[in-house]
Amino acid sequence: MEGRLANSWRLTVNDKNFIKTALLSEIRIDGRKPFEYRKISIKFGRQLLKEYFLIDAILLVEAIRCILLFCIIEEDGSSEVQLGQTRVMGMVTAQLVQPYRDRPKEGILSIFTEFSPMADPSFEPGRPGELAVELGRIVDRGLRESRAVDTESLCILAGKFVWAIRIDLHILDNGGNLVDAANIAALAALLTFRRPECSLGGEDGQEVIVHPPEIREPLPLTVHHLPVAISFGFFSNESILVIDPTHNEEAVMGGRMTTTVNANGDICAIQKSGGEGVPRRVIMQCLQLATSKAASITKQIKDAVEVFNTERALRKIKRHPTSTGDDVREKQN
Repeated sequence: MEGRLANSWRLTVNDKNFIKTALLSEIRIDGRKPFEYRKISIKFGRQLLKEYFLIDAILLVEAIRCILLFCIIEEDGSSEVQLGQTRVMGMVTAQLVQPYRDRPKEGILSIFTEFSPMADPSFEPGRPGELAVELGRIVDRGLRESRAVDTESLCILAGKFVWAIRIDLHILDNGGNLVDAANIAALAALLTFRRPECSLGGEDGQEVIVHPPEIREPLPLTVHHLPVAISFGFFSNESILVIDPTHNEEAVMGGRMTTTVNANGDICAIQKSGGEGVPRRVIMQCLQLATSKAASITKQIKDAVEVFNTERALRKIKRHPTSTGDDVREKQN
């Protein structure tokens, strides 16, 4: 994999041997245990803008790039996830399009990835590389195959107009395990996204009317469950297993497996990349670990979204205040 090869060039032979030797003693270079996940931080629209205005001069270029990304979208449907040193931004947008002929009553869900050289010198701008394609497919498969998003609720007029939901994933920093961070960013952005409400009008009742948010409250997407991607790294001919590999560990590991499961333990997708075959016993161990970790990550995502929705509701109340004391006194006089 191109990302792994580029990273391996920056590690010396001693660095690689040190990582492998430490893993034999169940010690990782960042102090974690083999099955310990890094800390996850989830932020949304306004929270991110406030953070990027308090920046260091060294990070000025990156901050400007991130702010420009947020300027082109609405507050709803944007998120940033930090997993250790890895940071990924997710943005959700929607537009009315004509549905596919074989699915006239279903909306469209698509995922696009952007790997910037600012995140990792090995990433090249322009055409998506192998790592970008694989990341997009893993996240897409987890959402689409498990039917996490109700695409039938996105239909406005069968065969003519449906909502096309687009998820853009921007890699800001590559600290390892981009798949898991990007998956969480996509889920968080989907849960906070609001699409405009539509109705049918006109003389024949076939004209679609899109109502602005000032007239009718935008509607959230119907998300049945949260498919969470959990990645594992294999070392020393698949004999050593770790969860959530870092950037340096990815340069040394012999293979990777990503399992996408939800909090109920349902298996949504499995992706095995590189290395030799994995025994059934190891696969079952990974699924058990992934199910436990997916439950805690799901709770963390929902808690972060709930806090954001509460703040969003309070901001709306401030924009539409009730009668003030002066108004009451004027009425009394």
